[in-house]
Amino acid sequence: MFAVSSFLHNNSSPLTLVLTVVAGTLIIVFYKAGSFVVRNLSSPLRSLRGPPNPHLFWGQVQVIFKNDNSVSQEQWVDQYGPTIAYQGLLGVNHLWTMDTRALNHVLTHYYTYQRPEQGRYHLSRVVGPGVLVTEQDQHRNQRRALNPAFGPAQVRELTEIFVEKSQLLRDRWLAEITNSSTDVAHVDALSWLSKATLDIIGLAGFNYTFDALRGEKNELNDAFNTVLSAQSKPPVLTILQGYMPFLRVFKTRRDRLSAEAQMTLRRIGLQLIAEKKASILAATGQNNIEKKDVLGRDLLTLLIKANMASDVPENQRLTDDEVLAQVPTFIVAGHETTSTATMWTLFSLTQHPDVQRKLRNELLEVQTENPTMEELQALPYLEMVVKEVLRYHSPVPVTSRTAANDDLIPCSTPYTDKHGVQRDHIQIQKGDRVIIPILALNRYKPYWGEDAMEFKPERWENPPDTITSIPGVFGHVLSFLGGPRACIGYRFSLVEMKALLFTLVRSFEFELDVSADKVKKRSTIVQRPVIVGNDNKMEGKMPLRIRPYARA
Repeated sequence: MFAVSSFLHNNSSPLTLVLTVVAGTLIIVFYKAGSFVVRNLSSPLRSLRGPPNPHLFWGQVQVIFKNDNSVSQEQWVDQYGPTIAYQGLLGVNHLWTMDTRALNHVLTHYYTYQRPEQGRYHLSRVVGPGVLVTEQDQHRNQRRALNPAFGPAQVRELTEIFVEKSQLLRDRWLAEITNSSTDVAHVDALSWLSKATLDIIGLAGFNYTFDALRGEKNELNDAFNTVLSAQSKPPVLTILQGYMPFLRVFKTRRDRLSAEAQMTLRRIGLQLIAEKKASILAATGQNNIEKKDVLGRDLLTLLIKANMASDVPENQRLTDDEVLAQVPTFIVAGHETTSTATMWTLFSLTQHPDVQRKLRNELLEVQTENPTMEELQALPYLEMVVKEVLRYHSPVPVTSRTAANDDLIPCSTPYTDKHGVQRDHIQIQKGDRVIIPILALNRYKPYWGEDAMEFKPERWENPPDTITSIPGVFGHVLSFLGGPRACIGYRFSLVEMKALLFTLVRSFEFELDVSADKVKKRSTIVQRPVIVGNDNKMEGKMPLRIRPYARA
């Protein structure tokens, strides 16, 4: 250290300083790159069977992206067996296994298998240190604080909001029909449902009125969209910043716009939190709040009350920044996933008119337009349709974990590696990537039968026993994951989705407004539709023809 300081002191011309900084940066780059290459080359995953690496930089990324999600990996499983490895970006080794015992091990050992640092970095630029990003003790504390807000009793209280906004969407679509020259309207279901679920999470999440369905502009929505846009179709530098932290000192125009929007999000979020704290203290008339006092309606109020309780140990209390981070987290987790799942349901109903008629007949038997949570949950065919959509059109098709240390993953079914050796475990090295094949497992024939690739709600009348080993938190599908990091808001999402379908399917008949072969799937965080035009350009939307349903 003294030698370096002496050198800089005696050779302090601007050119020397620049050269020193460049040399130091290059040393770091080569050291990181060398460590990265050595780790990949020494990974035990290289002994697994799998496709040859087509590109040193991209790995299989471009191959996977050309197909609908998981299709390439499903083809490799057919060719090489249920436990395989392939290379991702920069040659990172990826484990892909359909073995449910192995996947359960990964999902339950969440201190060992963590979200990849690159993904956490990019997601944190949107939501901050929220429950989607944090790991280990910090994640456990956040989840403990959030749990009271997502129980059945709390979701029951929020069902009225779900129904109210579903009816507003219905009324907006009826207005579209009234304004047309016929009894048919042409709507983009993806856009409209996204507005509806944004309105719902605004009120149910933190008692904030977005009014997206009415076309109102507001500062919070504009700021959040700016932050999201900054993360879509990122340039190569932004991608590399996830892998190489020292590159994060370089800022692009996107970064600067995102930083300004983040300041807006922070200001509004802190204002919401301050107002709720003041309301809580005014309502309780005391400074000593206990967990039993945690009542309320929106999720953020319930979280703040639980966090303020005097019987919560100080080391389990969330900081203001952690509480603040849950605001954009609620928007991300409770907005796009449910709207996308509901949209794929409407698409499926257009492709299966018999299912649409059967579902509508069941919904029309309910003698109210304002069902409770219990009334929605008591509809058996609606339950089957929702389960089948989540199985067949899982909104999030894959996720991944990175090993924080070396490990042995047990398998329920032995596999054969590329050297012809039969193994009953998978050897993992620190830094290896494990892919959780949500969509692929949801339609894997050895578990679901030969009709696994068909949309068939009736399968849930008598589901196969083989699916009981799938480690999902809901319905033996993996769409909400499983283990300690399973989706905390799955009850919220299910009831919200049912409320939307209840109102819309009772009110309208749905047809696809393009030929089905024009509808493709592309994934960012969620699996969205794109429509392929005659010029082969793709546009993200789901065009439907809707007409009012006339009861006989």
